[in-house]
Amino acid sequence: MEELTYASATKLARAIRQKKVSSVEVVEAHLQRIETVNPKLNSLVQVSADSALEQAREADGALARGDTTGPLHGVPFTMKDAFETAGIVSTGGTLGRKGYVPDTDATVVSRLKAAGGILVGKTNLPEASLGFESDNLVYGRSSNPYDLSRTPGGSSGGEAATIASGMSPLGIGSDNGGSIRVPSHFCGIAGIKPTGGRVPRTGHWPVFVGVLDPLTQAGPMARYVEDVALVLSIVSGPDWRDPHAHAVPLGDYRRVKVSGLRVAFYTDNGVLSPTPETIANVRKAAKALADAGAIVKQAMPPGMDQCRDLIFSLFQADGGVAVRETLKAAGTKRFHWMFENASKWMASNPATAADLWRLMMRVDDYRAAMASYIERYDVVLCPVAAFPATRHKEMWNDEVLPGFTYTYPYNLTGWPAAVVRCGTSPEGLPIGVQVVTRPWCDDVALGVAAFLEETFGGWQRPQL
Repeated sequence: MEELTYASATKLARAIRQKKVSSVEVVEAHLQRIETVNPKLNSLVQVSADSALEQAREADGALARGDTTGPLHGVPFTMKDAFETAGIVSTGGTLGRKGYVPDTDATVVSRLKAAGGILVGKTNLPEASLGFESDNLVYGRSSNPYDLSRTPGGSSGGEAATIASGMSPLGIGSDNGGSIRVPSHFCGIAGIKPTGGRVPRTGHWPVFVGVLDPLTQAGPMARYVEDVALVLSIVSGPDWRDPHAHAVPLGDYRRVKVSGLRVAFYTDNGVLSPTPETIANVRKAAKALADAGAIVKQAMPPGMDQCRDLIFSLFQADGGVAVRETLKAAGTKRFHWMFENASKWMASNPATAADLWRLMMRVDDYRAAMASYIERYDVVLCPVAAFPATRHKEMWNDEVLPGFTYTYPYNLTGWPAAVVRCGTSPEGLPIGVQVVTRPWCDDVALGVAAFLEETFGGWQRPQL
C-alpha cells in the first residue's frame, strides 16, 4: 500500500491503464494513508471517501469497457480549500464560509476531473490565504511532516504537507507572494507558480483584483516534477471567464537541454541572508548545471531591495478594504490572529490616488529593469526562503518575515518559478531551490527542475 501512496501520479495512471492495479486499490490505499497520517498533520480538512470510491469503481468499469477519460484516469488528487468544489464544503479558511457548499467547481478542479482525476479531499490554509502558515479558526493548525513542531508553510501549506506525506500524489495551490513555492520548499516537494495568465483562477476565493490581480497565480504541486508538468498541461489555457488567462502553448519540459542554457544565480538578496546550508544548496545546483554544460554566472537581478516595499505597498494600497469587505460579505465576524495582524498591517498605509499612481510607476520601472536583466539569461537560480521550515507562529516575527522576500520578485514580474528539493538542513528539513525563467518559458523551469531532481534526488520520504 505504501508504494502506491508514494508513487508518482504519472506512474499510477499508467499502471491503472495497463490494469496492473485498479483505481479502487489506489484510492483505498490513499484513504488508508489519510486515516493513519492526517491525525498527526491536520493538513487534509475535508475527505470525500465515499464519492471517491464510487468514482474509482466507475473508472475501473469504464476501463473494463475500453474507455478512458484522460491522462489522470482513476488517479486521486487533492485541492487547496481556496478553490471551490461542487458539493464539498469550501471555506477558504474563514468562519463565515464554514458551511458553504458551492454548486460548481473552480476551473482547475473541473479540468482535473475531466482528465480522469478523482478528488479525495480539500487541504488546509490560512484564513483568506493570507499568511505563510496554514492555520485558521475553522480547522486549526497544520504541521510539517518532517517535524511536527514546524509549519508546512502557507498559504498552500496543507496541500504541500498532504502530498509530501503520501496522502495525495498531486494537487493545486495558489501563490500571490510565495504561497506555492514556500510550502513546496518547506515540505520538500515540487511545485510551480506558472507565468501569469497561463492558468485560469476562476473559482478561487478570495478573488484578488485590481493592482493585486497580476500577483496571484494557480499552479500544480506534486512530489515529482513529471507530475507537476503533467498537471500544468491539463489546467493551462483560457476558460473564457478569467479575463487574464491566455492561450499560450506550453512546451514539453522533456525536450529542454541544460547544455548551453544561460544561467544566473544568487544566494543572498541583501534583505535577509540565508542559512549557510541554503546558500550551499543554491551553489551546488548552479555547479551541477555548469558541469552539464550550462553557462553559469553569479548575477543578482536589480532592485531586490525594493521588492518587499513594492509588494507590501500593493497589498496596503486600499487600506485592506477589499479583504475586509470580502470576509464581511462571507459573514465572518471573528478572525484568526494571523488575519487580524494582516488586516491591521494592510490598513496601516493606505494610498491616496497620487500615491497609487506613483506606486504603479515604480512597479512598472521595476518590471522594466527586470526585463532588461532576463534578456541576458534563460534561467535564474536562487533560494526559496532564507531558511527551512520555521516553527509554528514564527512567521510574523520581525527577524523571520524578511526571509520570505526571495519569492516576491517573481510575483511582481509574473515570471514562472518552480521549486524542487536539492538538499537537507542539519535538522533534517528539506531545502529547495527556486528555478525562475522568462515569461511563458514554464517548460524550461520544469526541465531544469527535473534535471536537479534527477541529480539530487528530489523529494524524500518523511519519517512519520
